[in-house]
Amino acid sequence: MKGYIVLSTGETFEGELLGNVEQVYGEVVFFTGMTGYEEVITDPSFKGQMVVFTYPLIGNYGINGIDQESVGPQASALIMQGCRSQGYHYEAIDSLKEYAEKHSLPILVGVDTRAVVKRIRELGDMGAIITTNLDSVDFSSKQTIGTRDLVQEVSTTTIESFGDGDHHVVMVDFGYKKSIVTSLMKLGCKVTVVPYNTDELTIANLGPDGILFSNGPGNPKKLLHLTGQIKRLATTYPTMGICLGHQLLALAFGGDTEKLRFGHRGANQPVQDLLTKKVYITSQNHSYVVTDSSLKETGFTPRYVNINDRSIEGMSHSKYPITSVQFHPEAHPGPSDSEEIFLHFLTDMSSKRREKVYA
Repeated sequence: MKGYIVLSTGETFEGELLGNVEQVYGEVVFFTGMTGYEEVITDPSFKGQMVVFTYPLIGNYGINGIDQESVGPQASALIMQGCRSQGYHYEAIDSLKEYAEKHSLPILVGVDTRAVVKRIRELGDMGAIITTNLDSVDFSSKQTIGTRDLVQEVSTTTIESFGDGDHHVVMVDFGYKKSIVTSLMKLGCKVTVVPYNTDELTIANLGPDGILFSNGPGNPKKLLHLTGQIKRLATTYPTMGICLGHQLLALAFGGDTEKLRFGHRGANQPVQDLLTKKVYITSQNHSYVVTDSSLKETGFTPRYVNINDRSIEGMSHSKYPITSVQFHPEAHPGPSDSEEIFLHFLTDMSSKRREKVYA
């Protein structure tokens, strides 16, 4: 049926709405990767967002189920120029259209995605409504994404362990991607995933060698009430933060974050390691960044920067073994250039273990 996306500015773009959902609200953002739509759809960091795919043909290799980053779709809706009705891949079990219909995930096709992306680049990520009835559009009753407690919607509610390696990592789940656990297990780690609001004593009783603060959706300042505990954990154990976890570490030590006009979402973001001068091509999905000037009294210094806009992509601490990155070293989707960053975390855990042995 005919469908529309209406931006909060009032601009309207027409297309065809697939599925039986007649109206949905979310923050409209764009993703620049040519592949990886299955990972994008199921990435909890996209909770509350409607994703515009800049690549014109989406769905051409179907859905295989293997590449899902969580138990189901997390994005509120998908917007694309064209959606293939069938997927051609030996592992495909559904087409993208079939998968979306099973999960009541709206897809708006035939949209002028170039025009929509230009508006986002000019005016920033914004609220939008997909609808079949323009007369029913009303933004006044909608809650903006920056004020929603999205993490509690995606975090696990139980403690679960994966693998049986030499290093025990406790991952605090703000909306983690499955690929993070997979990457750590490949490197010989046991990973225990705990809810985002798990208390320090419970975490200590698990006997971690290191703590990982995961990625996740929304405004990091909605979690300011947890920053005291985050700092205490980070000053006790070797620590790694990814995406939202990186932002929360900065806030915990007295830094600040701000929202980008339009975020970094894609699989080809160039990032430089200021220490080694090496450049990684990275996978990213975030709206917020740590501000450089706010780190002066935190003990953190920028370790990685985005080559395009010079925003902070990672930090190192002068006193504590903390590895912090804004991008996704596990990739999925994207290149695996930066997977080696997990090795820094393992080195920190090994060093801490040796200190305990010889103490």
